[in-house]
Amino acid sequence: MSPPPREGQPSRRKDGSLDRTRLARVIHAFRGKRVLVVADLVADEFLSGRVERVSREAPVLILRYDGTDVRLGGGANAVHNIRTLGGTPVPVGVLGRDEHGRRLRALLREKAIPAASVVTDAAYVTPVKTRILGGGAHSTKQQVVRIDKVTRLADRSPARRAVLQALRRFDGRVDAVLVSDYGFGLVDRQVVGAAIALARRRRVPVTVDSRFALLHFRGMTAVTPNEPEVEAALGVTIGHDRTRLEAAGRTLLRRLGARAVLITRGSDGMALFEPGRPPLHVPIYGSDQVADVTGAGDTVIATFTLALAAGATPAEASLLANYAGGIVVMKQGTATVSAAELGRAVEEDLAAGAPA
Repeated sequence: MSPPPREGQPSRRKDGSLDRTRLARVIHAFRGKRVLVVADLVADEFLSGRVERVSREAPVLILRYDGTDVRLGGGANAVHNIRTLGGTPVPVGVLGRDEHGRRLRALLREKAIPAASVVTDAAYVTPVKTRILGGGAHSTKQQVVRIDKVTRLADRSPARRAVLQALRRFDGRVDAVLVSDYGFGLVDRQVVGAAIALARRRRVPVTVDSRFALLHFRGMTAVTPNEPEVEAALGVTIGHDRTRLEAAGRTLLRRLGARAVLITRGSDGMALFEPGRPPLHVPIYGSDQVADVTGAGDTVIATFTLALAAGATPAEASLLANYAGGIVVMKQGTATVSAAELGRAVEEDLAAGAPA
């Protein structure tokens, strides 16, 4: 069996090929790793119907309603992915005392995910992203429109104080901390600071995924923004320009004080940046003809964080996150990846001689 690689380098044998045995060992080590997830918990709602005709009232389709499916979304999707990959997620967040809040709690129970640190705030409205799906009777339903229920946790919410208290007093075992910020008001500098302080006390990795406040936080182990988020944060345009991409990655490393920055680039794959090392460019896994990108970023950070918790280097974690993202975008709706699926993808891809 090959020895562990040097810190920050992907698993390779002497001939330069990737060591699938090492990656398989990391996936196996996912089991039982406890990840504290501080997150905006979102209800992803899918309303589906069959297309009947174009309305006479307006140039829109008329759908005959088939059904509604509610799934764990936003940071709750990252929680769910950690669970399906074999880890033990411990979510810390806020839900409203409303129908969708109750539904998300029920889903957490169904998935055997502990929710003791998920606080209820009667004044808070649980965020909901409703996607209307339409299609023929024998065809795959496609997203027609999305409706977002915009909400924000009050600055002086007792629930925020309860979350801070939970982070400061947490005394259970933890192997990593993940922060998922969708911009609904829970994740601010104070909350992220408490999460980072907890991770430092326990000497475990802490990762942050922030949609709109990427530059507001410092001192995390790693961040996993997508390319548009990087462009918005830094006021640059990257496109397909690798020079601009690498400049942006180095700028984020410096400004965030992070040990790793993993930029996801859609069909262009991913790029990992670490201080003092050349960038690692990872090509997309699977087909670029994706079925649905809903929640793919949650799968990426869940896999990346769980891999770090299992002892992977940032490069190994990036490779595994890339495989996981490639798997999940071929599924409809908000989806998850299992450890078995991830292991098969690694085995099949490396057996085919795919480049790193």
